[in-house]
Amino acid sequence: MHHFKRTLVTSALPYANGPVHLGHLAGVYLPADIFVRYKRLKGEDIIHIGGSDEHGVPITITAEKEGISPQDVVDRYHHKNCDAFSKCGISFDYYGRTTSAIHHETAQEFFLEIEGKGIFQQKNEKLFFDRYANRFLSDRYVTGTCPICNNSEANGDQCEECGTHLSPLELINPKSKLSDATPELRDTMHWYFPLGRFQEQLEAYVHTHKEDWRSNVVNYTNTWLKQGLNDRAITRDLSWGIKVPLESEEAVGKVLYVWFDAVLGYISFTKEWAAQRGESELWKSYWQDPHCRLVHFIGKDNVVFHTLMFPAILMAWNKGRATDLYNLADNVPASEFMNFEGRKFSKSRNYAVYLGEFLEKFPADTLRYSIAMNYPENKDTDFSWQDFQNRTNGELADTLGNFIKRSVDFTNSRFGGVVPIDCPLDVMSSFTVILTHDNDVEIDELGNRVNLVDLIDEIRDAYDGFHFREAVSKTMDIARKANRFLTQYEPWKLIKTDHEAAARVMSVSLNLCHSLSILFYPVIPETCNRIHAMLGFDGTIESLVMQVDNPEDSLWEQAKNPGLNMGHKLAGTSEILFTKIEDTDIAPELKKIEALLAEAEKREAVAVESRMEFKPVITFDDFLKVDLRVAQVIAAETVKKAGKLLKLQLQVGSVTKQVLAGIAKHYTPEEMVGKNVLLVANLAERSIRDEVSEGMILAVEGIDGKLFVVEPSGDEINGKQIQ
Repeated sequence: MHHFKRTLVTSALPYANGPVHLGHLAGVYLPADIFVRYKRLKGEDIIHIGGSDEHGVPITITAEKEGISPQDVVDRYHHKNCDAFSKCGISFDYYGRTTSAIHHETAQEFFLEIEGKGIFQQKNEKLFFDRYANRFLSDRYVTGTCPICNNSEANGDQCEECGTHLSPLELINPKSKLSDATPELRDTMHWYFPLGRFQEQLEAYVHTHKEDWRSNVVNYTNTWLKQGLNDRAITRDLSWGIKVPLESEEAVGKVLYVWFDAVLGYISFTKEWAAQRGESELWKSYWQDPHCRLVHFIGKDNVVFHTLMFPAILMAWNKGRATDLYNLADNVPASEFMNFEGRKFSKSRNYAVYLGEFLEKFPADTLRYSIAMNYPENKDTDFSWQDFQNRTNGELADTLGNFIKRSVDFTNSRFGGVVPIDCPLDVMSSFTVILTHDNDVEIDELGNRVNLVDLIDEIRDAYDGFHFREAVSKTMDIARKANRFLTQYEPWKLIKTDHEAAARVMSVSLNLCHSLSILFYPVIPETCNRIHAMLGFDGTIESLVMQVDNPEDSLWEQAKNPGLNMGHKLAGTSEILFTKIEDTDIAPELKKIEALLAEAEKREAVAVESRMEFKPVITFDDFLKVDLRVAQVIAAETVKKAGKLLKLQLQVGSVTKQVLAGIAKHYTPEEMVGKNVLLVANLAERSIRDEVSEGMILAVEGIDGKLFVVEPSGDEINGKQIQ
């Protein structure tokens, strides 16, 4: 395995258009923070870079709705999210903003470098233009009827109702969100990044990581590679964003597309971090030294931006250069999603728990632990208030907290708050003590079969493999064993008959407290600092962390050895580390969920009702223009990159027609073959997902949202017109 001198960790940039919720925390920021804290304990040179993504259309739409500037919007959410991250203990070395001057310079420098090599392509295209607002309309500024499910409020980039990705040109009856007028098509020119030129290079890059990247990352990436990489626009007609740094007429009114600019924030923020330290060139040691490891923490919806697009941008920069070459990511640990009480977190539907609000009611460490134990590593997981309550009470309070407090309290009351005797490594590691001078007693499963050193090495391997749930679970197992050890040796009874044996038990317990304060530090850092203080140490665990040349000298390795010698004085006081969560504490949250569900059901009912409204009246002559015919499905297949669509080949009398139908969630291709359907046979051709659709088939929506294709029956009806 490649040996790295240092590591740079990045976290996906949260969009500064709303507050961070628990789904974001679980998928990206907490695992990144846990990994970084663990590596710091190992004495490694590691930095954690994050920041706010502050450009893009949703921000301008919010600003226009509220009658404020885009800068006001991003200022609000940047500070709100910074505050929430800080309260949750997410320890960024630097948290930047894509509106900063250094970021604008960095993104423009990349544009000019790649443009200077002739890599970008310029393409003329037709885009919607609102003549009342006097501007081109980005996809989010166009709304209309979805061609797949007929939702009349589909956005120009995606239909929220059926999930299909769209372009504004695919919408039926498009309208401008700025003036509600029908926009007109006008010519404009944009710069495109030709991802296909880097396909072979990207395939080779991904292939070298197929064994160490998570399967979801490899699968998402390979799906795109198999379909072939297309050109991707990197400029937009907008006023808010990073200006295209050219003097030409074509560049006027154009900014860099947010997908191109945001990932470069990782670089610009590292530059700002270095400048803040007074070492302006230090950033190069992390981005341009091949001995530095680059790790991107992201959610699964961001995979291809970090495994294909960002690497392609860096490859384009590196092309033809001998110096200042950028490193590519060594790992991209992408999470699946964490849902909330069985449903996907949704800001738009107000179905979410926001981090800032949560931390006003409950301690950060209880949340960090509960989420770590539900980390969505390779499948979606669920956050529930009941699980949060159970883990806080049963694992944190009754197991870890109980063990620490009993150990400290008993030492304070019966041994004057001083470690009474030295603790040999083998005794601590095996969780056994000699009760009499010649009798080594095994207590149930706690005997010599348990080895603390091996357990800590297992936790190390789990963290190194990005298996956070496993690592935290194994750490709690050590706390369980320690708690059981204390309960079964019963030093409060033992002290009456064998004072020295009780001293040995407490020496082991106190040293296990010390080890646990280190082992749990990546997950519950604030609590571990409190344990550390109760054990009589000055300063925080952070103050003891230092970069070491010899890994054996790291704080992590010290957790394997007795850290408290005979005579070490504890603080003399103790505190309850975790307050139990009562049913009354979470009752308001459960009520809130009921209200949200009721509200969602009401909205869905209203939506169904609104769909009952009839379309504008037409004349009989208008109706006669619609050519409805019986057709038979002779072939069917799914459409790439469009999970809702089936591509149907229809036999209509002697003619074959191709129709794209949004029924893939309701029928398999095999189920459709052989069916008679009703076809609108004289509908103008439309292009959807690079495929031609020559009509529309009729379907009815049932009460549960399922679509039922209308199936006419009878003898020799193929091609017949509906009378």
